[in-house]
Amino acid sequence: VPVRLFQIKAPYDWPALLRLIQTEFAYMDGRIDPPSSMHRLTAEALERQSETAEIWGIEDRSILVACIVLTPTADALYLGKLAVAANLRGRGLARRLITLAERRALALGLPWLELQARIELVANQTAFAALGFAKTAETAHEGYDRPTSITMCRPVKRPL
Repeated sequence: VPVRLFQIKAPYDWPALLRLIQTEFAYMDGRIDPPSSMHRLTAEALERQSETAEIWGIEDRSILVACIVLTPTADALYLGKLAVAANLRGRGLARRLITLAERRALALGLPWLELQARIELVANQTAFAALGFAKTAETAHEGYDRPTSITMCRPVKRPL
């Protein structure tokens, strides 16, 4: 069975989606402060989020191996919870999800893709820069007096 890109909607195996996110975000534990919001994420919350945002997945042999949450804002499509199974990194799955996000932003009439990366995760920032994202702001989580995240944006490219 070939790799399949699809929009995740109810009914779905929400615990499987949660496991993918938790597994692939676990490396952040002890590296970022405050801890990742994925610790508060539940399967039920993901199902509710699928009603207001688009959740997309990639399956390989019917196993969920990558995901992204796309949330429209006033002038951008926000990319969240991008996760790719460690054993499949480097195969273009994240790039495929970013390309999908760009197509969805075009369809929604949104001129920008936007995401946030934690200050401490320089490798993530570098990877997103390689995908055309540029730093546009620094933000602090509530209760912090120093930047904890950077916002990165990329203009949506119009097809020729």
